[in-house]
Amino acid sequence: MVDHVNFAVLSEAIIFVAIMNFPITGHGLILILIVLVIAAAVVAVLKSKLTPTAGATGVLISVCILMGVGWQGLLYLAIFFGSATWATRHKKQVKAGISGTEPHSEKRNASQVLANGGVAGLLGLVAFLYPISSVDYLVLIAASFASATADTLSSELGTVYGKRFINVLTLKEDQKGLDGVISLEGTLIGALGAGMIALVYGWLQGFSGAVWAILIAGILGNLTDSLLGAAFERKHQLGNDMVNFLNTAFAALIAWVFLQII
Repeated sequence: MVDHVNFAVLSEAIIFVAIMNFPITGHGLILILIVLVIAAAVVAVLKSKLTPTAGATGVLISVCILMGVGWQGLLYLAIFFGSATWATRHKKQVKAGISGTEPHSEKRNASQVLANGGVAGLLGLVAFLYPISSVDYLVLIAASFASATADTLSSELGTVYGKRFINVLTLKEDQKGLDGVISLEGTLIGALGAGMIALVYGWLQGFSGAVWAILIAGILGNLTDSLLGAAFERKHQLGNDMVNFLNTAFAALIAWVFLQII
């Protein structure tokens, strides 16, 4: 049975694309999209996918992205949130049995929202306040969400479907579910998540080198998350939210560097 909040996110994504075929531009379009964002946040809060504070934070981030790069930036956010919500819910009892703890809560707080979407929100704000034609902020935002999507899918689904788990630093076998422990299956699933964002960008903007920038940045951002997890999160020197924020920031940086080369 389809999760109500995922249906709402999917519906919002479809409307984002469909609405562009209508002669609504400028302030009218922005107003409609803001209303859609608020409605999606309300649904997520009512369905216990976000805390009220997280919902408000998500709206703020969404408005920054919308004002900076337009509706396509919101589409990448919707894809991330929908896939992350599904992945967290998928076989959660199995994952709880593996870790020996309670299943991961599907309700995200404001800190988690900022960790995964804060970089995109900041980029959108900078794009709005200081538009620089030489910087493709849309690509950087897509890259940050590609990394966030890859990280969430690889960790949530890799734990379930992975066969052999190794510590990313020592390359020795390690216990599944621990910070910095990866599997081939989880890594490939993460790459597919990044590829999903990259393909949508290519569909909307054309298949150029930017698509590869988003894909590579998403994969490397996910790898960075694992490295930070093994080196610092395990030692409680960094929290999970900071690790997530840093991996999305690194992905945006990688995409920017890639764009300078191609």
